[in-house]
Amino acid sequence: MDKAAILAFAGSMFAILNPIGSVAIFASMTSNRSKVERNSIAIRSSIAIAVILIVTIWLGEAILGAFNVGISSLQAAGGLMIAMISLSMLQSQQSSIHDTKDSDEEAESPKQDIAVVPLALPMIAGPGAMVTVILSTHQYKGVMPNIEMSVVCIILAILIGIGFFASGPIIRFIGTKGLDVITKIMGMILLAIAISMLAGGLTDLFPVLGMTPVG
Repeated sequence: MDKAAILAFAGSMFAILNPIGSVAIFASMTSNRSKVERNSIAIRSSIAIAVILIVTIWLGEAILGAFNVGISSLQAAGGLMIAMISLSMLQSQQSSIHDTKDSDEEAESPKQDIAVVPLALPMIAGPGAMVTVILSTHQYKGVMPNIEMSVVCIILAILIGIGFFASGPIIRFIGTKGLDVITKIMGMILLAIAISMLAGGLTDLFPVLGMTPVG
């Protein structure tokens, strides 16, 4: 990959991972956690983001091929999942996708670990990021391009992790009401992303949906 290709890949991944928005999501999802818990989640989540993206770079196409899953199917499924999550955020509720326990059991159990699911996957290093990575590895084949893309993803994961560590002051500055507003705004943004992903996936799967009526 030349410098222009690397910068284009980095720009695309930055836009999709959305470090600024990711910090807001992290702040809203960890507002009721202690500083120690937030720091632990920040470290494990940023590591998970890097690992998910690196695994996708090196094995993404092979994994999809092994299961006979196309990128279009991945886009459609990811769109549905993110849509369900975003609708819960708009209602200031926890998505059922992220909670498999009954409410009575949850009240008596430790707080749910959100570092990997849903924070790292699918909210940050989700289907959109994975599809972007797979398309890039398909375009730029070889060991060296994979190494270069891996370095870019590691740097972005570190930046997101640093943002997570700064979420404490953000929570104190914004307050509970502010976090609720941010949660709803991020829910709207995630819903827009989900609809775009779903529409793109369905159009690829069913080309007739993208045809413009004649006359």
